[in-house]
Amino acid sequence: MGQDLPVTSFALLGLLTFGDELTAYELKQRADATLRFYWVSPAMSQVYSEIARLAQRDLVVASGAGRGTTYRITEQGRDTLSTWMRSSEPGFPVLKHPVALRLLMGHLVDDETTLTMLRRHLDALDAERAALGEVRASLRGADSPGEVFRHPSLVADWGLDYFAQERRMVEDLIDRIINDA
Repeated sequence: MGQDLPVTSFALLGLLTFGDELTAYELKQRADATLRFYWVSPAMSQVYSEIARLAQRDLVVASGAGRGTTYRITEQGRDTLSTWMRSSEPGFPVLKHPVALRLLMGHLVDDETTLTMLRRHLDALDAERAALGEVRASLRGADSPGEVFRHPSLVADWGLDYFAQERRMVEDLIDRIINDA
């Protein structure tokens, strides 16, 4: 059971594994604060539909009513998530990079337009890296081996390295455009 669930369901189950109960709104906030750095954060409507599907399958249990309803993962939910982690292929990431798409068509505009776009991307990278740096800092003290935020801290470190490498690649592209002109 669970193999027919979308990856978003597994992502939401994963966000419920840190020992707390969350409302759908709080789950969306957690997704926005974490998933957005490496996965698409689901829309609020998607959170509601997926949490309902998870509750229907007894993978989460609801407490309360209305907007105050909180959800927590069940043992069956943990088992389903663990099975998915162990038995499914991780897949290869699909790069949907709007800057790379625009660079592909850079021959349609002058170099300064392309350089401006790339420099704006550097600014955006710096802002996202700073935001992720704050997330990483918030995990300190609970990120040692065996602690609940150990693996989220590893993902944050991966993301910080990713943003730093992306910055180096874009700086190289800028340099190539300027020096090859």
